[in-house]
Amino acid sequence: MKDIDEISGDVLDVSLRLHRQLGPGLLESVYETILAAKLAEMGYAVARQQPIAIEFEGLYFDAAFRIDLLVDERLLVEIKSVDQLHAAHAKQLLTYMRLANQPVGLLINFGGATLKEGVRRLVNDYRPSASPRLRANLPQQ
Repeated sequence: MKDIDEISGDVLDVSLRLHRQLGPGLLESVYETILAAKLAEMGYAVARQQPIAIEFEGLYFDAAFRIDLLVDERLLVEIKSVDQLHAAHAKQLLTYMRLANQPVGLLINFGGATLKEGVRRLVNDYRPSASPRLRANLPQQ
């Protein structure tokens, strides 16, 4: 099983090539489809539009939300195609990560002129790869 940081690196490498060749402005579903196919070619298990159930105060909600991509059952990828990312996008991904009990997520925006300003790596209490000040849902130490 590959290290989570190696998986993240592969996802970013493919995303950069995809953005360079196709450019910004396509629908999120186009980027999602191609990214998933390229990662599968590389040997990754990739689930698209993975439904996640949640439970709240004794109530169960099947398929309450869907993850754009789940790579090797442990890297959550949220894809956007907007002019610029907003704080709400990162909050959405952090919530998905917490509810899906996933340690690391990538927020990738294909809508900008370059991909560099459109990538955020978020960590949900994943100790090996992040200092305490970079972890989500923990008080800063």
